[in-house]
Amino acid sequence: MTQALVIVDVQNDFCEGGSLAVAGGAGVAQRISAYVERHHELYDALAATADWHMAPGAHWSKSPDFKDSWPVHCHVGTSGAEFHPAVLPAISMIGQMGSAGSIFRKGEHAAAYSGFEGSDEAGTDLQTWLRERGVDTVDVVGIATDYCVRATALDAARAGFGTTVLLDLCAGVAPESTTTALAELAAAGVTIG
Repeated sequence: MTQALVIVDVQNDFCEGGSLAVAGGAGVAQRISAYVERHHELYDALAATADWHMAPGAHWSKSPDFKDSWPVHCHVGTSGAEFHPAVLPAISMIGQMGSAGSIFRKGEHAAAYSGFEGSDEAGTDLQTWLRERGVDTVDVVGIATDYCVRATALDAARAGFGTTVLLDLCAGVAPESTTTALAELAAAGVTIG
């Protein structure tokens, strides 16, 4: 079994003080770094995803509905698009992994919730990158449980990866939508760990 950890969108704009803050985001950033420090040897590959918006059209709105449209967030070149400081130790570990670590940016010109919609600096998408490394199982962590974590985990399962969401290393936008997302994930064969 070849395993990867996928860290989803732990960025300043999604943590307390950000333009689209999720309660508990900073705490999740800290826990992910502590987890990676203790358990990185469990993983053959480490990946992180990031919202990376330039002009994503209707995804941004001055009067967002918080379902299909959102306030401006993760705008390329702003501090909000940067990884949260507390997750930087984990991001640093990705850098130390050589070809077994990479960052996948998504959503430059359109909405993109799943990490599988992103690509790395070489233009390789996440699914291809994982397959090239022989990965067959993924653990997914990050922000937000009910949006980008959900979409990434569902796409991982659809692509045939054994998929687990490590719930203690995630933060959700709202209890109701998180409960709905977890039920959907379970129905798709995703393990909630």
